[in-house]
Amino acid sequence: MAHGQDYSKSQKKIINNYYEHRDTIMLTKPYTAADVVFLDRMLGQLEKKLKLDRRIGIEVLIEEVQALQNVEAISTCSDRLECLIFGMGDYSASQGISTRNIGGPDAGYPGDIFHYARFRIAMAARSAGLDAVDGPYGNFSNPDGFRVEAARARSLGMVGKWAIHPSQIEPALEIFSPSPQEIARARKLDGAYREALAQGLGAIQVDGVMVDVVILRMVKTTLEQAELYGL
Repeated sequence: MAHGQDYSKSQKKIINNYYEHRDTIMLTKPYTAADVVFLDRMLGQLEKKLKLDRRIGIEVLIEEVQALQNVEAISTCSDRLECLIFGMGDYSASQGISTRNIGGPDAGYPGDIFHYARFRIAMAARSAGLDAVDGPYGNFSNPDGFRVEAARARSLGMVGKWAIHPSQIEPALEIFSPSPQEIARARKLDGAYREALAQGLGAIQVDGVMVDVVILRMVKTTLEQAELYGL
């Protein structure tokens, strides 16, 4: 949008309709925090000019080696940020990693080749109070492979994974949603510990397991997810 540009009433209506229903905008291929700040300021100008009632959030796709090197600065550079997403396809190309499919394993690497990138993105996101989301798994004819990669992402604290095919939606929901058993256990531990606190106890045992404030922090995520999903 050119500085000082004026719009006709019909143009303003079209632009307002476009942005009025935008919750977030995804920024692809940032290299540094400055790329995110540029989008932040541009959105601020748009919101002011169009008199929008609410702010538009930003999701950032971490898909270049430079972005991973700067992920901590990126994660804290704007209060519009809501999510960091790992784009392992372009990231693989950026680092020179050869995989058969986007998000798939490298046959010659003894382990999860994306572990470090996932861990660093998840840690930066958690530190900044953002969601961390794993990227796509290209071979949608291999549901077991998708499940393995999704489980790895969740184990590192990520809250979701892209689905590029309808067949991937159900396993993604299953893996990233707490099970009824997990929810029941979390509520049991939370309730037992709160009762213990009321009695002046700092730690108790439940079903043969010690429960203290650390355990309470660990089940907090499960309880928050259950509330968010209405479970």
